[in-house]
Amino acid sequence: MDIRANISEPLSLQPLERTLVPTGLYMELPEGYEAQIRPRSGLAIKQGITCLNTPGTIDADYRGEIKVILVNLSNEIQVIAPGDRIAQMVVQRVQQVNWVPVETLTSTERNAGGFGHTGKA
Repeated sequence: MDIRANISEPLSLQPLERTLVPTGLYMELPEGYEAQIRPRSGLAIKQGITCLNTPGTIDADYRGEIKVILVNLSNEIQVIAPGDRIAQMVVQRVQQVNWVPVETLTSTERNAGGFGHTGKA
């Protein structure tokens, strides 16, 4: 779902400036769920504005106002107007895991091959 800026007047973001934008939304998620805040593609390509800490996670036990960390990655001042759609939110189930300490890990074809290891041939 789209998330809107709950601000009373336009907000100007300088190039490379980041700010926390209130949404006026509060929610109570069921245990075992989370909400993720994600950037809007149109805002990113047209204005160079994106969300930091993406996806931002809202845990089920959080009860405060949902706020979105926006950053202006463009070379120009960008303006967020009251009611502008600034992000998207996805609610989904989260599987909790129980960690088991081990002495060694099983082998795979990739093993410790890191960034770019499975990329171009």
